Amino acid sequence: MERRTLLKGMALGLSSIYLSKSYAGTLLNVPYAAGPFKPNWNSLANYQVPEWFRDAKFGMWAHWGPQCQPEYGDWYAREMYMEGGHKYKYHVQKYGHPSKFGFKDVINEWKAEKWDPEELVGLYKKAGAKYFMALANHHDNFDLYDSTHQKWNSTRIGPKKDIIGSWAKAAKNNNLRFGVSVHAAHAWSWMETAQRADKTGPYADIPYDGKLTKADGAGKWWNGEDPQELYAQNHPLSKNSQDNGMIHRQWAWGNEVSVPSKAYCDKFYKRTIELLDKYEPDAIYFDDTILPLWPISDAGLRIAAHMYNSSIKRHGKLEAVLFGKVLDENQRKCLVWDIERGQSNTIEPIPFQTDTCIGDWHYDRQIYDRNGYKDAKTVIHMLVDIVSKNGNLMLNIPVRGNGTIDEKERAVVEDIASWMQVNSESIYGTRPWTVHGEGPALESAAPLNTQGFNEGTGKPFGPADIRFNKKGNILYATMLAWPDNNTALIKKLAMNQGSRVEKVSLLGYPSEVKFDQTTDGLKIQLPGTPPGRFAYVFKIHGAIA
Repeated sequence: MERRTLLKGMALGLSSIYLSKSYAGTLLNVPYAAGPFKPNWNSLANYQVPEWFRDAKFGMWAHWGPQCQPEYGDWYAREMYMEGGHKYKYHVQKYGHPSKFGFKDVINEWKAEKWDPEELVGLYKKAGAKYFMALANHHDNFDLYDSTHQKWNSTRIGPKKDIIGSWAKAAKNNNLRFGVSVHAAHAWSWMETAQRADKTGPYADIPYDGKLTKADGAGKWWNGEDPQELYAQNHPLSKNSQDNGMIHRQWAWGNEVSVPSKAYCDKFYKRTIELLDKYEPDAIYFDDTILPLWPISDAGLRIAAHMYNSSIKRHGKLEAVLFGKVLDENQRKCLVWDIERGQSNTIEPIPFQTDTCIGDWHYDRQIYDRNGYKDAKTVIHMLVDIVSKNGNLMLNIPVRGNGTIDEKERAVVEDIASWMQVNSESIYGTRPWTVHGEGPALESAAPLNTQGFNEGTGKPFGPADIRFNKKGNILYATMLAWPDNNTALIKKLAMNQGSRVEKVSLLGYPSEVKFDQTTDGLKIQLPGTPPGRFAYVFKIHGAIA
């Protein structure tokens, strides 16, 4: 079937799924929770985004697992097997050759010995987060919870701790909604690099450890464990697998990717259902195009129906949020559209989420060394801009292998907390106004590609850049820089625009500010000293059009 035909079928909301001839008959025969939602697009289109998520606006994420142990950045488990690459070279120097010391051995070294989930989640609550997301597994296929379907999990290997269980408890203790992120659907193709061998040098043609079997563990620390349960590499390679960039073109399970087996899909489904049932998260994030394993399997559809129905049974109403990427307009009615490291350039009719990070997704000490973190100002500007467009921001603070965050990251979180303590009323519980903003930065906003990745590409915000949102009959107008002349001008509130302003206050400033509504705009006389940093919120009363 051609890709355009497949997309057309999905846009029509068809409940049937595309199966290649070699994959016929692999629909999952596993039950899902009973209830009003069925595992098809027509049924899932009855989804409504819960009010708690619409009101929350800001969440924090711990994208933390064994790939943080080397402290050398994201996708370590894949790229350590790319001969000549910087992660490969780092791995050889730190641990040894990947034929002798593979990713399974990195997991064994990960102990999370200084991890204090209560302290970290408490810090994120102080920073203003209303929900907390924890990594349940990554593309490395290692479960961070007490999984009965995946022996390679954090209660048995590595830290010997139920990571998700402790995160969930900390979120509950801090009265935060809890979510989990699931990435393991792609381990089948993502870990194909572990099947390689060096092409040159003293280890030429000696295979890496990606094809090891249980029998190979005799006398090793992993004796009795089957590496194939982790690596899932007992299959032919995808087309052009030696091309390191091919994974991106095959992310939606097309372009002659190696098709996962029914057993692989069944196992992924059972692992995810157990995760939902055991820890009862209100949100689940999938790092997949649309849904995991779509369109070669209906696993994602069944997970969605199960989560929605389980949420209704548990809460008496639908409180679940399920995130998917690269969604068309019809799919955005079924689950919440997530944009990675980017944002829409307009007010979206249905709430969405942007997920981003102040550094790399997995901890990277190099970013610390070069002072490369996003600062609090950048995060606050992103949050204000995204909220004005009907979105939420979920922010990852990379966690070190030992379970701590470094002092530079902590300073960023503390600065976010200081701003939120003064200005959070302009964030929580708000809804978009008739326009999301004004100012020069709107004209330079970068277009959004299919997945995201347009953050930081426009002009820096200045005093003329204003973002709007509302709560009841109050309009919040956030000025993204302080003007040199201590005068603000909001053009959208000009006298001839239909709004009659009655009162203006500046959050964090104890007195009302003087203003004049003219045909040029709302002119506001500012105090001589800014009441804070980063962004400045006007609380405006009156007949808001």
